[in-house]
Amino acid sequence: MKVRAIQIREHGGPDVMKLVDIELGEPGPGEVRVKHAAIGLNFVDAYHRSGLYKVPLPCVLGTEAAGTIEAVGSGVEHLKVGDRVSYAARAPGSYSDARNVPVAQTCKLPDSVDFETAAAMTLKGLTVQYLLRSTLPQGGLHPGDAIVWHAAAGGVGQMAVQWANALGLVVIGTAGGAAKCQIVKDLGAAHVIDYHAEDVVARVMAITNNAGVKVVYDGVGKDTWDRSLACLAPQGLMVSFGNASGPPEPFSIGALTAKSLYVTRPTLGTFTSTHARTQAMADDLFAMVASGKVKIPVEQRYPLAEAQRAHRDLESKKTVGASVLLP
Repeated sequence: MKVRAIQIREHGGPDVMKLVDIELGEPGPGEVRVKHAAIGLNFVDAYHRSGLYKVPLPCVLGTEAAGTIEAVGSGVEHLKVGDRVSYAARAPGSYSDARNVPVAQTCKLPDSVDFETAAAMTLKGLTVQYLLRSTLPQGGLHPGDAIVWHAAAGGVGQMAVQWANALGLVVIGTAGGAAKCQIVKDLGAAHVIDYHAEDVVARVMAITNNAGVKVVYDGVGKDTWDRSLACLAPQGLMVSFGNASGPPEPFSIGALTAKSLYVTRPTLGTFTSTHARTQAMADDLFAMVASGKVKIPVEQRYPLAEAQRAHRDLESKKTVGASVLLP
């Protein structure tokens, strides 16, 4: 069957993305075909497009979507035609009307979650889940502990601020500009730092009485690397989970010795290796959303054919919160 898709044949800026018709075969063993109702827009899509993260070419972009199962491959027993699902796939391919997806990365949706919300939150929400539940500093995190979360007004950041607040953590969020800082404050962050106007490290140290924080969650990369390390308490953990400003520069491991710091670079794919684990993580996410403690407003919607505009808005930081493409 033919489906529309946003494909790249070379790496580069948003203009390399083209709307094309591609052939989609039947799902293979352990796969399901999902007819998309909404598609998530994420920074990792721009990394794949630009070549920061290398992908085989030609490539259909996108790793996240929600919709209805149209066909089931052999060996699939827990999902059936007609099921409502969302997914955060390891390989790109979701900027399309439909695609075949491994069941290991596919989550069955509860009726309470609509397709746009699911498409906007599955990858981001599972990311927040593995960060706050499984990527923890020495001794773990407990109510009253302070954390720093960079780019707290972004899609991942907004979910993280709410979730961390629900866990009783003292969230120190950073954002660029008064408008974005107000968003983070309204979401419940205890402290908000405008990195355009303030010294982030000095503010964090003032907030923590010069103790620093147990953990910094950094999805920005190059621009925040040094200040993230400087915000940490002795034996603190630096979690580098994204590169919105580009990859961090190479650094000397000796930079960690003064405070015996830890650094990790986790990825979602290593946490979603089986369907059972992925569904358990998703159920935790869906429960947080159902409780009302984490809200997922979809702030921007773009037709699939306007994916170039969506990427330009994303990379120029015009977007706030979650965005979706609509087939």
